Amino acid sequence: MKNTDIVAGHYAASARGDLDGMLAPFASDIRWTEAEGSLYAGTYVGPDAIVAGVFAPIGAQFDGFTVEIESLFDAGGQVIALGHYSGRHRGTGRAFRTRMVHLWWLEDGKVVRFEQVVDNAPFNAAVAD
Repeated sequence: MKNTDIVAGHYAASARGDLDGMLAPFASDIRWTEAEGSLYAGTYVGPDAIVAGVFAPIGAQFDGFTVEIESLFDAGGQVIALGHYSGRHRGTGRAFRTRMVHLWWLEDGKVVRFEQVVDNAPFNAAVAD
């Protein structure tokens, strides 16, 4: 299986709301970095930390949170994803749409590292009181 297929499978599982499918390609010691300035900024190590620090809070705080992927680029041991996030914050009722890039590092069919690059301004504006 190509690395782009593995990453595409993660996004397809996300679209289905399939957490187990999202986590399936992750190495047990995956390092997941959310961009500075985001609500979830920091680096999380391991699938459990990613769920607790990123996936669960997003699910709790946003309605209709989606990751729309426009392009996946195969860069050998890396995959680059270009797209948008969108959703509506439950507390403020404000919707947002913002540009993002995801960088994925894979080894032997497993995701070992992830880094998010995102324009946090629209995202944070949806949350602000």
